Amino acid sequence: MDQLALLILLLLGAVLTVPLGDKLGLPAPVLMTLLGVVLALLPFVPNVSIPPEFILPLVLPPLLYAAVQRTSWRQFAANKRPIFLLAVALVFVTTAAVAAVASAIVPGLPLAAAVALGALVAPPDPVAATAVAGSLGLPRRLVSILEGEGLFNDVTAIVLYHVAIGAAVGGSFSLPSAVGLFFLSAAVAVAVGLALGWLTSKLLDFLGDATLQTGLTLLVPFVSYVLAEELHGSGVLAVLTTALFLSEYALDADDVLGRITGQTFWQVVDTLVTGIAFGLIGLELHTVFGTAGDRVWEMIGWGLLVAAVVIGVRFLWLLPASWLAQRLHKKRDVAEDIPTSWRETVVMWWAGMRGVASVALALAIPLTTDAGDAFPGRDELVFIAFCVIMVTLVFQGLTLPWLVRKLGVRADTDAERKIEHDLAIRAAKAARRRLHEIEGVQDLPDDVIERLQRGAFDIGARISPEIMDDERREHLAQRVARVKAFRKVQKEMMSAARHAVLSARSEPGADPEIVDRVLRQLDVRSLH
Repeated sequence: MDQLALLILLLLGAVLTVPLGDKLGLPAPVLMTLLGVVLALLPFVPNVSIPPEFILPLVLPPLLYAAVQRTSWRQFAANKRPIFLLAVALVFVTTAAVAAVASAIVPGLPLAAAVALGALVAPPDPVAATAVAGSLGLPRRLVSILEGEGLFNDVTAIVLYHVAIGAAVGGSFSLPSAVGLFFLSAAVAVAVGLALGWLTSKLLDFLGDATLQTGLTLLVPFVSYVLAEELHGSGVLAVLTTALFLSEYALDADDVLGRITGQTFWQVVDTLVTGIAFGLIGLELHTVFGTAGDRVWEMIGWGLLVAAVVIGVRFLWLLPASWLAQRLHKKRDVAEDIPTSWRETVVMWWAGMRGVASVALALAIPLTTDAGDAFPGRDELVFIAFCVIMVTLVFQGLTLPWLVRKLGVRADTDAERKIEHDLAIRAAKAARRRLHEIEGVQDLPDDVIERLQRGAFDIGARISPEIMDDERREHLAQRVARVKAFRKVQKEMMSAARHAVLSARSEPGADPEIVDRVLRQLDVRSLH
């Protein structure tokens, strides 16, 4: 088996583990990691060979961009305090604790290399955490915190990582210069992200076509990352800034086809890249254990100790930080997503799995320093990092569903229905308001106006039937049944039309391009 065949096998696994995980009640990232472990044990499966400098630019930009599609800048702004308390500050604490322990247990490990290890194992993986949280039906506020924590932790940890790696490669470390480099890197990244976000929004308007717009969004995260890195900024923060800008300012409510196309495309990209990344975690295990040699048990002990530090520090930090967030929340009475009980805090603690970012950073550790010497302790750092990843991802990932069931943490369905109810009323009012505006400038027949008024109310009623009384709800159910019967027949008619057009593709003298153009018109018509 060659590298290409292995890549195709990982892509297939990324697709198959999603429904398999749903049936087994297990997260797909965990299953992909286990698949990678199994493949690594097979003698005919080759070792993965990816240059370290290609790991971060290829893996992180699409994953971060896809993750941001599920959130918004306003959500981050509203939750900036709990995100800082429960997330960003925790990166610094975890990095310091791991660096102190690693320096003490690994002989001859420089401080800069120990800090790099702490930074790369500090951030919980947003992909793994939200994949698990989504399948377990956790409260939306916890999912929001995990998403925000994962994204901003990645940014903070990766900037710290680059500062530490630079010090280890250069052979010197200065705290003031490191702090200055940290903030300079962040400032450059934000500037690049905002500029590219603005430019991309203009290009999206210029392109118009949904296919071209989707193609552009595929390139944007890579451009943002590479451009920021070339200007000595944080590529990850630049991608995050660009994605947040576009999610806030590049939305066209009437671009139905573009929105459906873009969302579907990025769901596919997210699934495939996530699957490959977690599969690589398992596959690299073979190579990592090969570097340990006779010291494998000693290095496993180091890895388990660092994993215990990572898990313990998260627990010791989250308990007081959650309590403080709750106290501040009550005093200020603002809308924030925070854990509301010790049970939710425990779930947040156990959901701190390490994954894609950690493995990418571990594999991206340079092979040599500027002086041409081997990077100090690289084999030990990679081995310890993979131990932490496997312990947190596999052990915590497999036991998190059991913990959630034991603690009884569930989504607040009443609150979600209340939000849907309010949005339904808002949608119906907006439709009626627009109808009144049209009535003022157009002379519409009374029967048409009556039908449109009923349709405006139905817009909200179909989202949330609770906005109607029992009698009107029954009438709506009857109308919905009639519409369903009508659309069923219409669907059959459109299907017959598509089959007739599609069959023309194989007829002599048919032009496939014209056939596809007509077929696309029928497809778009079927969406409405």
